[in-house]
Amino acid sequence: MNQFNHPAHPIARRWFLQQCGLGVGAIALQQMLQESGHAAPAETAALQDPLAPRQPHHAPKAKNIIFLFMGGGPSHLELFDNKPVLGKFDGKLPPEELLKGYRAAFIDPNSKFLGPKFKFSKHGECGAELSELLPHLAEVVDDIAIIKSMKTDAFNHAPAQIQALTGSQLFGKPSLGAWTIYGLGSESKNLPGFVVFSSGNKGPSGGSSCWGSGFLPTVHQGVMFRGGQEPVLYLQNPPGVSGQLQRDSLDALKALNQNHLNQVGDPEIATRINSFEMAYRMQASAPDVMDITRETKQTLELYGAEPGKTSFANNCLLARRLVERGVRCIQLFHESWDQHGGLVGGLKSNCQATDQASAALLKDLKQRGLLKDTLVVWGGEFGRTPMVQGGNDGRDHHPNAFTMWLAGGGIKGGTTIGRSDDFGFNVIEDEVPVYDLHATILHLLGLNPERLSFRFQGLDQRLIGVNHAKVVEKILA
Repeated sequence: MNQFNHPAHPIARRWFLQQCGLGVGAIALQQMLQESGHAAPAETAALQDPLAPRQPHHAPKAKNIIFLFMGGGPSHLELFDNKPVLGKFDGKLPPEELLKGYRAAFIDPNSKFLGPKFKFSKHGECGAELSELLPHLAEVVDDIAIIKSMKTDAFNHAPAQIQALTGSQLFGKPSLGAWTIYGLGSESKNLPGFVVFSSGNKGPSGGSSCWGSGFLPTVHQGVMFRGGQEPVLYLQNPPGVSGQLQRDSLDALKALNQNHLNQVGDPEIATRINSFEMAYRMQASAPDVMDITRETKQTLELYGAEPGKTSFANNCLLARRLVERGVRCIQLFHESWDQHGGLVGGLKSNCQATDQASAALLKDLKQRGLLKDTLVVWGGEFGRTPMVQGGNDGRDHHPNAFTMWLAGGGIKGGTTIGRSDDFGFNVIEDEVPVYDLHATILHLLGLNPERLSFRFQGLDQRLIGVNHAKVVEKILA
């Protein structure tokens, strides 16, 4: 039988109240149970509002996540992982055993060692070592957990970024943000649950796959916001279209789409309904949230933000404003860290653009009581080689060992875990693969990485794939 043909029902009041999923009493009861934590959304309710808040698997430590993604591969050797021994071997060839079986992206792995270019010193009560390029992060070092033992499988930008944000080097998998929205929904009624910003020299090498929904319903994908007063294109009505005409048109479209949804149950129809309604509500809410002139002079100075401009500092401030309005996931890309040459100048420029704002975000969230419920993650797709590239002022891609830091909901501040060898080449203690990081993030958000799955092509797909991922317990509060 054709799936669109259904036997007709007699339209009677009793049938309507008992059988129709739109019963007012049922909706009211379901909403009350959900808000009190006694019931998860029913499948029909999820189709009616695919972004409705959902109950987590366990009590969460964080309700929101802000991912500060430093596209290009920040050099851990100049920023977080002090290697005095590497400095002593500057200009010398690496030991043969160090490079056995090693594959490099662009350079001859037999290139000579390049010593660290910047000084390190200890900071905070925890005594964590940080580069002189990070004076602002040094002020909040007791609030962050540093992982010096990250490892990934890819050594080129696009696959490594896609793996860092989807769990796989292959295109077509849902992003971390999409999985988060799929698992938890969104508490924001007037803004997307997953918002993306970009600054730096260019967009991410992994493209929109870094915030895509993959095989999940497209309602879970990230929405790119731009700087300025028009964060999303086409929010303004064209000449001759009044607010009432727009509302009437949307109501007619919603009725048609709802009728189709009731017939076939396709979640993409629910996505279409949601996107139209969200766009309508965003006409008022998005320009307001993007207007940072409403912030105090002190707050703007704290971030180094300048109204009317597009910058990482502005985006960090906007991330805090979005968290205040219930946006579940915010992803900030700053694609400028690929220093194959010009290492010294490039790192100085990047840190000037990001260090103050990253630290300001933690300070601002903390003073507003938001940091305890907001997980902040900082890092890129990989690190850089201890061998030189570009004369004497550059480093190649390096997936074997790199550094990331986390702060906020559920994170034990003032913690440093993991260790790489004397050259920053291989992890030798507390290795953290990308999928372990993903498992930790999901765990802090109240989601079990083993249980969070979606049936696709006959398999229960997961963010962590088929890996036996472990939560990184040492960084948990």
